[in-house]
Amino acid sequence: MHDAEARVLNAIDAAETVSLLAETVRVPSVTGTDAESDLQHRFARLLTEAGMDVDVWQLDLADLTARPDFPGTEAPRTEGYGVVAVTQGEGPPALALQGHVDVVPTGDLAKWAGSDPFAARITGDVLHGRGACDMKAGLVANLAVARALRVSGVRLARPLAVHCVISEEDGGLGAFATLARGHTAEAAVITEPTSGTVITANAGALTFRLEIAGRAAHGATRHEGVNAVEVFWPVFEAIRRLEAVRNQDAPGLFGRETPYPIEVGTVRAGDWASTVPDLLVAEGRLGVRLDEDPADARAAFEEALAEVAHPWLRDNPPVVTWPGGQFASGRLPAGHALLAEVCEAVADTTGRRPAESAAPYGSDLRLYAAGGIPTLHYGPGDVRFAHAPREQVALGELHEVTRALALLAVRRCGAL
Repeated sequence: MHDAEARVLNAIDAAETVSLLAETVRVPSVTGTDAESDLQHRFARLLTEAGMDVDVWQLDLADLTARPDFPGTEAPRTEGYGVVAVTQGEGPPALALQGHVDVVPTGDLAKWAGSDPFAARITGDVLHGRGACDMKAGLVANLAVARALRVSGVRLARPLAVHCVISEEDGGLGAFATLARGHTAEAAVITEPTSGTVITANAGALTFRLEIAGRAAHGATRHEGVNAVEVFWPVFEAIRRLEAVRNQDAPGLFGRETPYPIEVGTVRAGDWASTVPDLLVAEGRLGVRLDEDPADARAAFEEALAEVAHPWLRDNPPVVTWPGGQFASGRLPAGHALLAEVCEAVADTTGRRPAESAAPYGSDLRLYAAGGIPTLHYGPGDVRFAHAPREQVALGELHEVTRALALLAVRRCGAL
């Protein structure tokens, strides 16, 4: 390696990085809460201390939500902040490292070992806690790169940017706001958990809401009514059939049999135990295929439900609306140099060349790609632990990713 590369790698403080990750996990930054804003201000301070020029701004929520390409949100929100840090150098940033500070709710606390999801408990080489995997380890890796550059004294010829965003979990408001403010880069790496692979494409995901009408009656005379739960069942079966059709001939890059899942996540029906329920409300997510217009995905879903053969539904069709997060698909342009650069940096720091893959979930990648910034995922953690009470990240993986990102930053941005 060149002297500058070795100096930056040697400046990475592994113990300090673990300590920072534990501190970050202990901030309960559930999307839409005050703690989300608190963590943004913490990272703004830490990036300033790392010698970067930091832009911190309060998001104009009214303006952003009124824009025609607004990506949607699901969590109630009264405020939000953007944080972008940039090193000195000529021209636009040659590379942006991006991560989101928000995490999903904890769920049943009794399911967590020790009952505290934000304790940042360490056992052996593993740190446990909500957000450890998705994606505070990736955030901390980005910051560790900035700190290593500062400590090493290496100056970059072209700027490196670090983007810290909110609201990724419920739609991507933070990334949307960052791009709307004019922040850009020649390429970006989002440090979402990738289990040692490099993810160059994301499927999309659209939140849907179904209202299935029934007809109320006394439970003792149920045949006088129409049970909305029974009516929903053929609708659910139609959803499963549509899922099978939409996953035929999926790209091999996904490496899984259902890259475009459709799932019903919540079902609510009825208001009295002895009354035939006259309304069922179901909410879920529809997978969007690579390069598919989300409008076409919505149309396919609505058409499949309209064709359900049920006598009641012919006169009382399901009402479909599309609230919440609306994730289009996205991908790195074929042949873009960023893929080879990331793979070489990983191979040179770990001795292993990573595989390329695609992910079945939506992310901020599609917003950066739509904004003209070639983007991929590479970060610490296994997504199978995300959003679960067993959420965790291997600290060895955190160190490997940090070193690979540091090497990538020096090579892509150049050293003076």
